[in-house]
Amino acid sequence: MTNVEGKVVVIMGASSGIGEATTKKLAQEGAKLVIAARREDRLKALVEALPNAEISYAVADVTNKEEVQAVVDLAVEKHGRVDVLYNNAGIMPTAPLSETRFDEWRQMLDINIMGVLNGIAAVLPIMKKQQSGHIIATDSVAGHVVYPGSAVYCGTKFAVRAIMEGLRQEERENNIRSTIVSPGAVTTELYTTINDPESRESVKDLMSKGEEGFSLKSSDIADAVAYAISTPDTVAISEILIRPTKQIV
Repeated sequence: MTNVEGKVVVIMGASSGIGEATTKKLAQEGAKLVIAARREDRLKALVEALPNAEISYAVADVTNKEEVQAVVDLAVEKHGRVDVLYNNAGIMPTAPLSETRFDEWRQMLDINIMGVLNGIAAVLPIMKKQQSGHIIATDSVAGHVVYPGSAVYCGTKFAVRAIMEGLRQEERENNIRSTIVSPGAVTTELYTTINDPESRESVKDLMSKGEEGFSLKSSDIADAVAYAISTPDTVAISEILIRPTKQIV
């Protein structure tokens, strides 16, 4: 994927799971990386594990627009441009609406939706000035279908899907591409954000069945992200929907 080599890529939510796997994949492909997340120890360990990569890190919470802006500014300071922004951070504290978990609802809105908007707001002026760029977001199968116990989570992912399509339409004349990657079940730490013990254990059990075709690996999603980035600037991969072979929903 030679079209990845040399591209300046900012990855939010890079400290574990899909973000970590994508960092490793793009480093292997020769991208210039600036990665960010809340857990500095994880970021530092990831950078140290990639000694041959051109990679920097910054601590940032995607709900804080100033911190997100600082990450993008770091990329411009080091490399003079931003070719790709990957908004990957997200949480999934699923529960029935009847439990009225207001704090969890607010968290999902702030991280899953506002986190994406904060990234877009930080990078869009730069990409418009460049007259080029690519903004990617981790969506979900939950952004395409709704299922019980996940109404608010699904709502946030439907919102990301709508925002990213609006971005595509608004910025296509500026040669700015948008992509959502919508995974089904993936073996990551996302299940740890579920506070209901029974639901958390159920999802954790599903994650353990990766080799049986019920769950994807983080590297599977990283490959999809790398593919979207590798396409020519004249090609826009708007959506990638990727499920484990045996997933029903």
